[in-house]
Amino acid sequence: MDTAERFTEYKGKKIALYGLGVETKKALRVLKTDFYIIGLLDGFQEKGSLYDCPIVSLKDVMDSGAKLIIVVARPGSCKAIARRIGDKCRENEVALYDIRGNDLLKDIKIVYDFASIQGTTKAELQEKANSADIVSFDLFDTLIMRQTLFPEDIPEYVDCKLREMGIQIPDFVRRRLGSEKELSKSKAPTLLEIYKHMLAKVRNLGVEAEQLAELEWSIDFNLIVPRKEVCNIFQQLVNTKKRVYVISDTYYNKEQLKQILEKCNITAYTDILASSNFGVSKTQGLYQIFQKLAGSGIYLHIGDDVIADIESAQNYGFQTCQLLSGMELLEQSGYLGLSAYMVSLDSHLRVGMFVSKIFNSPFQFEQKDKRIEVSDAYDIGYLFCGPMISDFVFWFDQQIEKQGFHNIWFCARDGYLLKKMYGYLKLTQKQRDKSIYFLTSRTAAIRAGIQSEEDICYVDQMKFSGELKENLKERFGIDTGNIKNEEIAKNEIGLMQYKKPILEKAVMEYKHYQKYIEQLMLTDGDIAFFDFVAKGTSQMYIQRLVSKHLKGIYFLRLEADEMADKGLDIESFYEEKESEGGAIYENYYILETLLTAPYPSVQGFDMEGKAIYAIETRDQKSIECVCKAQEGILDYFRTYLEQCPISEREMDKRIDEVFLKMIQRIKITDVDFLELVIEDPFFHRMTQITDIL
Repeated sequence: MDTAERFTEYKGKKIALYGLGVETKKALRVLKTDFYIIGLLDGFQEKGSLYDCPIVSLKDVMDSGAKLIIVVARPGSCKAIARRIGDKCRENEVALYDIRGNDLLKDIKIVYDFASIQGTTKAELQEKANSADIVSFDLFDTLIMRQTLFPEDIPEYVDCKLREMGIQIPDFVRRRLGSEKELSKSKAPTLLEIYKHMLAKVRNLGVEAEQLAELEWSIDFNLIVPRKEVCNIFQQLVNTKKRVYVISDTYYNKEQLKQILEKCNITAYTDILASSNFGVSKTQGLYQIFQKLAGSGIYLHIGDDVIADIESAQNYGFQTCQLLSGMELLEQSGYLGLSAYMVSLDSHLRVGMFVSKIFNSPFQFEQKDKRIEVSDAYDIGYLFCGPMISDFVFWFDQQIEKQGFHNIWFCARDGYLLKKMYGYLKLTQKQRDKSIYFLTSRTAAIRAGIQSEEDICYVDQMKFSGELKENLKERFGIDTGNIKNEEIAKNEIGLMQYKKPILEKAVMEYKHYQKYIEQLMLTDGDIAFFDFVAKGTSQMYIQRLVSKHLKGIYFLRLEADEMADKGLDIESFYEEKESEGGAIYENYYILETLLTAPYPSVQGFDMEGKAIYAIETRDQKSIECVCKAQEGILDYFRTYLEQCPISEREMDKRIDEVFLKMIQRIKITDVDFLELVIEDPFFHRMTQITDIL
């Protein structure tokens, strides 16, 4: 089907073309006979004329009554344009198609599998490569990926960095991208040429083009990660003594591409062809130059872009192999529910970090059941838990700064990882970490803090899933076999019949806990008391052990109404009502399990204030699995802090919850994770994690 036939229903109606490149000139020749073309659209230019056709604004198109906009660009650019103008098109009932006839406004169903995806398998790629004499790989989105969603994000990072340096360039991003686009019409420019072109129109800024080019390169370089399976295939082909090239449309030079490959542990190859070194792109003749340099033979080019890597290479007689980019896999899965939140540089980084991990391989669709899967506890922590836990740490830090706390207690065991993250955040802020990892547990707090029959009744109301003697042993450390008959109140029921030994033991536990607290060297002021998910029991009883006021700063507070008469001072990242029915309420048991420390719970203290620990009930595999998940969360946090400009950091619980919900929807195959048990000894409950997923 030719171009005009794709849009037959719009013949005689007003339409506009989006794009000012050479392909638009070709499209105009085909379409102008049967269509009423009111003008050309561009993201950086709204007036003038080109190819004997006026350049118009989006508002002009909407006001004219146009029924169709045809985007004349590469697939990746088409999708970026659709994100930019899609809402306006929907609002004004204007259809938006790409030049190949694809509806850019069509909603894609959210799926968690690759059932509808057809791609090149690893075996097919290997077969094609074996039959070729010369193999070339595209670089961006084929061998490597960025940890941000779109290439257009990079100038935004540069703008943020410049503003941090006190350099304000008006309309920087539009000028930077506009200069690249204008120069690319006739050649493949270098990054330095792009900035020289931009600065020629914006003078006396106190910054040189060379500085801007170096700044953008360094920012982009730090965002780059290898696509490991593709890099491994590249290396295998090199090892077979086959001639292997890298050929890239890029404003970076050959030396810079060498540094990128070295970052991916690729040091052996035949040569690198960068479009900027030759002044022509793949669509402008770079493949022809490549053929002259490499000589005769059977060529195979491997890349992701259907125009630049497939159609253009085929025009020169190349065999081709298209690999799915991470972005393409995300789009084919309906953005996994993330599309509504991809609205800022911060969210582009969050989703980009996710995509560069979960869709790093272009061969995932080869799984037997074609489901998207995660096979490692590290990735579970990084992908699903990292965003939400990171946002909590940012919020926690804000509360500490706002309220001026100097005493900060991260309570064991849920505070183990969070203290590490908070300490790392303070390091990046060049501030001292004043926090303490406070040894406690609900059991230890109750044993030392209980003072009355009312307290015993309170504990007894928290139903224990076991026999009374087990309850007494677990919660109070009292063995019924060691209690004399005269110490038991026969007329009482439940724990109350053991009130005398409970209260007597509490006096000793109180003194021992005091010994531990005396060693903490507290400063003036209240204590910020962290608990992860709690109603406040530990805080209530620990408050009786210290003279300073405890201010609870929780992740999620439970049963706030029931605890209203306890006099507790608590703020939480999530309130129970806010979380009900959401990802948090469904999955906080999983989060608690993954955050817990790699050693057993504290039950109390000895007379010197040294902790007495419970017997560890987890096996070594379970502990190692939890540690791997924590390392994933911590690495996510470090990466985000390193990459996201301070001015762009946002806390967005909505996107955090989308990530967390995926823990139940994406197939998890890590056996050790699936064998984890959610333990709650205080209630004598053991739950398989698979019962929660």
